[in-house]
Amino acid sequence: MSDNTKFIFITGGVVSSLGKGLASASLASILQGRGFKVRMRKLDPYLNVDPGTMSPYQHGEVYVTDDGAETDLDLGHYERFSGVACHKTDSITTGKIYQRVIDKERRGDYLGATIQVVPHVTNEIKNFILSDITDEDFVLCEIGGTVGDIEGQPYLEAIRQVAYDLGRDRAMFIHVTLLPYIPTAGELKTKPTQHSVKKLQEYGIQPDMLLCRSQMPIPQNEKRKIALFCNIREENVITALDVNSIYQVPISYSHEGMDKQVCKHFGIPCESEPDLSKWEHIINTLRLPEGEVRIAVVGKYTQLLEAYKSINEALTHGGIANKYKVKIKWINSEILEQEDPSLHLNDVSAILVPGGFGQRGTEGKIQAIRYAREHKIPFLGICLGMQLAVIETMRNVAGIKNAGTTEFDAKCEPVISLMTEWETEQGKEVRTQDSDLGGTMRLGAYPCVLKSGSVVANAYGCEHIQERHRHRYELNIKYESQLRMAGMSITGKSPDGLLPEIVEIPDHPWFVAVQFHPELKSKPFDPSPLFVSFVRAAINKSRLL
Repeated sequence: MSDNTKFIFITGGVVSSLGKGLASASLASILQGRGFKVRMRKLDPYLNVDPGTMSPYQHGEVYVTDDGAETDLDLGHYERFSGVACHKTDSITTGKIYQRVIDKERRGDYLGATIQVVPHVTNEIKNFILSDITDEDFVLCEIGGTVGDIEGQPYLEAIRQVAYDLGRDRAMFIHVTLLPYIPTAGELKTKPTQHSVKKLQEYGIQPDMLLCRSQMPIPQNEKRKIALFCNIREENVITALDVNSIYQVPISYSHEGMDKQVCKHFGIPCESEPDLSKWEHIINTLRLPEGEVRIAVVGKYTQLLEAYKSINEALTHGGIANKYKVKIKWINSEILEQEDPSLHLNDVSAILVPGGFGQRGTEGKIQAIRYAREHKIPFLGICLGMQLAVIETMRNVAGIKNAGTTEFDAKCEPVISLMTEWETEQGKEVRTQDSDLGGTMRLGAYPCVLKSGSVVANAYGCEHIQERHRHRYELNIKYESQLRMAGMSITGKSPDGLLPEIVEIPDHPWFVAVQFHPELKSKPFDPSPLFVSFVRAAINKSRLL
C-alpha cells in the first residue's frame, strides 16, 4: 500500500436503503473523472459468511466477481460506475470475520489470549480494510447497515482506529442521512440527521461530510443549521436530490461540489472540473431516445426488483447502445402456469427468462419460452433460463416428455444434471448432492469458445470470451445430437468441449440461452455485447408489429 493512499468511509443513518452504495460508486466515478485511481470495498455486518444462501427477498441479487466471490449487490454498482473489477478481497461480512478469528483461535495463533471483539475482531476488520492495496489514490469503504445497529458496532470501532492509525490527513468520514419532508408543516426536518450524527459521534467518529437525501433542494438556512449542530463545515453539507436515472447521480453530486470538498479535505488542488463527459452522453441518450421497446422479464422474484438489479441495468445499457429506451414488463412466472401466456406476452417485442433457484414458477417460465419459440419472438435465457429452454425443446420438439433437471426431479430424463467435477485454476473441483449449498457452485469467470458464425459469435465479435457463472447444474453433453435434431444447436462450450455454455435455435430470428450471467459485466459505457444484440433484435421485432 502506498503511503499516499487515502481512505473514505461511507456510513448511513436514519433509515436503511438511502443509497450508500450508489453514493460510493458515484463518488468513485467523479474521482476517476479527476484522474485518480480508486478501489471500492463493502463491509457487511450480517453474520452470514456471504449472501450466497440468502433469499433474494432478504437481500436482493447475489453479485459474483471474476474470482468467484458471492457478494452484495452494491459491488455491482461499484463495477458499473467505476469500471474497476472487484475481487474477493473487496467484500467482507461478520460471518467471514468471526470465521477467521475462530480458526486462528483453534490453531493457537493467539497464544492463549482471551478472544475479544476489541482488539481481535476489530483487528481482523482493519486487516481486511488495509489488505490487497497497491497504488490506489483512494479506497472507498462502505459500511453496511445503519448507525446504531448492534451488528455494526465493531466496524465503526475498526474504522475509527484506522483513521487514528493513519492520521486524519489520510482518512475521511462521509455520513449519508435523510431529510424527511413533512407536508403538514411544509418543511424539511433536520432533527433525524442531527440524532444520527450524534449517534455516530458516540462511537468516536466525527463525520467530515453529510450527504443528505432529499426530495427537494435544501434551503441554505437549513444547511447552516445542520452544519452548526453537527459540527461540520457548511459547504460539506451536500444535497442528494432524487433523480430520474441513477446514472445522473455523479453529475448531480459533482454540481453540489462533493468532489471539490473531498479534495479540499485531503489538501489536493482541484481548480479544474472533472471529466464527466461519458455520464453526460449517457444521460442525453436516456433523455432523448430514438424510440421505445418493451421487453418481458419472466421470473419469480418480480415483487422485489432488486433481485434482478443487474438484469435491469444490462437491459438499460443495451438500450443506450441502440439509442432506445427499454421498458421492462415484469411478469411473475407463476401466473403463466394458470393463465394463457398470450394474455401477458402478446404486447412485448422480446422475452428474457433470468436465473433462479428452486422449482417454484419453473413451469411458467417454460410456457414463456415455448411462446417465444413458437411465435418467433427474440428470446434470451440466462442460467436456469438456459436450462429450461433446453428442457422445453426436448419436451415439445424432441418428444421426450419427462425431460427435466435432477435439481427438481431425480427420476426425470436428466437433460440437466449436477456438475460433479470441473477444472479451475486451482485444480479440480468436486461436488456431490450432499455438498453444502454455500460456496459450492461453479463461481466466477470461466472461458467459453464460441461457434464461428453463430449469433453469439457475431454479437461478441470474437470466438473466445470469459463470462461469470453461478450454478450447480449443467446441460448434459450427451444430449447434443438429440438437441441438434430438434433444431437447437450448442454454440458455446468450455475449452475442453465437455461443458455446454450456450444454445441457439438457428431457425429463429434471435433465440439464445446462456449458462453464464452476461449481465454481471455490463456497464453503461461498456454494455454487454449479448444484451446489445438482444435489444437490437427486440427493436427489429417491434418494427414488424
